[in-house]
Amino acid sequence: MSDNNLQKEDIGMEMTKEGKKEQKRKEKEEKKEQKRLAKEEKKSRKAAGKTPMDPARKKKIIKRSILGSVAGIFVLFIIVSNIANANAKPTVFTYPVTKGDIEQTINTSGSVTSGETMTYFAPVSIKIGKINVNAGETVAKGKPVLTYDETDLANEKRTAELQLQVNEGGYKSSIQKNNESLGDLGEANVNLDVLEQQITDIDNYVKDLERQVEEKKAALAHEGALLQISLIDWADEPDSEEYENLQKLIQMNAYEQTNNEQIRAWEEEIKTYTEMLNNCKEYKSEMKAQKNSAEGSKLNEGAKEELEAKNELENIASQETLDAILATESGIIAEFDGVVTEMNVVEGKTPVVGDQLFKLESTEDVKVSISVSKYDLEKLKTGQKATVTIGGMTYEGEVSKIDKMATKNSSGVSVVGTDIKILNPDENIFLGVEAKVSISTAKSEGALLVPFSAVNADIDGNFVYAVENGIVVKKPVQTGISSDMNIEITDGLSENDQILTEVNASITEGMEVMAVPQQ
Repeated sequence: MSDNNLQKEDIGMEMTKEGKKEQKRKEKEEKKEQKRLAKEEKKSRKAAGKTPMDPARKKKIIKRSILGSVAGIFVLFIIVSNIANANAKPTVFTYPVTKGDIEQTINTSGSVTSGETMTYFAPVSIKIGKINVNAGETVAKGKPVLTYDETDLANEKRTAELQLQVNEGGYKSSIQKNNESLGDLGEANVNLDVLEQQITDIDNYVKDLERQVEEKKAALAHEGALLQISLIDWADEPDSEEYENLQKLIQMNAYEQTNNEQIRAWEEEIKTYTEMLNNCKEYKSEMKAQKNSAEGSKLNEGAKEELEAKNELENIASQETLDAILATESGIIAEFDGVVTEMNVVEGKTPVVGDQLFKLESTEDVKVSISVSKYDLEKLKTGQKATVTIGGMTYEGEVSKIDKMATKNSSGVSVVGTDIKILNPDENIFLGVEAKVSISTAKSEGALLVPFSAVNADIDGNFVYAVENGIVVKKPVQTGISSDMNIEITDGLSENDQILTEVNASITEGMEVMAVPQQ
């Protein structure tokens, strides 16, 4: 039904009410008139001695009179309605622009997940003793989730301690050998220098002695030769004293040449120093061998650094193993209150170092993971407050993370993952359940508000229709944030302006209307 027909119907209803009132008034007047006429007729009959009118006939006359009056009123109503419809203005309902507070929210749902998840790996290869918490069960911070076999633990601890001693002993032994080699090398180098000088000095001294011996022998031989010549000169006088003396001198010279004490002393000294020279040369050979051996066994700078680094690495590995064993003497401890969501080992089995033992998810740090569309993304910021509803319980929340990469949901729509951190979690929260989330993205206090349906748009922008002095006026507006029902007007309207909330094709700018204000 069109608005114009509704307006006509409303006017018709008003005219019907007036017609009924007029009908009742006329009926009362007719009844009064009938009573008056009845009295006068009664009086005249009495005076003329006539009999009264038959009651049935009287009732028929009254009924005809009433029907005639109703027919007249109906005809009058039709005439008046046609005149009213021809001159009536369209009736419109208006609402005032109000002031109030408005909050813009994003309402969605997601799954409750843990904000902190830790996967525990085997720090040592020791047989599992006892599992205290199974998958799906909760554990308090500081409590052991599992423990190791005590015998295996003690054996591995002792092995690690001995390995540290082996590492240290081996390193010290290598250093000691190197120091010995360095000592031998140093000794050889010093001795070789001394020996070299000694050999040179002794050799020179022996050569000098040999020269003196040779010179002495040459002198004696020369002296003997001269004596022989002189003897030949005195050969003519064999009985002379000179000849006899010369013979004696020649004999003495011959003796001196073979038995000269100085020559013998020098020869003994040569023998001694020659032996000393040989000893020095032999010792020199030994020092050379010692030097070569020391140089071959000593550590150069690179080898020494390698030895130190290797020893340090071995000590670190052994110490880490020992530390890991010491740290697990009380078992693998939960680092926070949470739920064991995975248990990957069984009692009595020995895991390899690095094998996954179990997974623990925090019940103290929980969040709701949601997905938002590109339309809501521009409204989101980290730190915005949210209300989280889980199983009828309400919690305070906060936008803690917005992914920097979109993904496709099951419908192929691009969405962005967002985390809502629950600020006041309790024991009533279960991981994996669905949660409703309402994020407060913006608030405005004392804002001008209109119903959402009042705002229209065309190529020039947003606008509303207002009624001023019975005339429809088109007003451009600037809008702000919006809620489910209302939208903020930042420019273009004033408080209490009367606006249309429902607009159809019959409403045009400048038309006259009958405004019916609503609250």
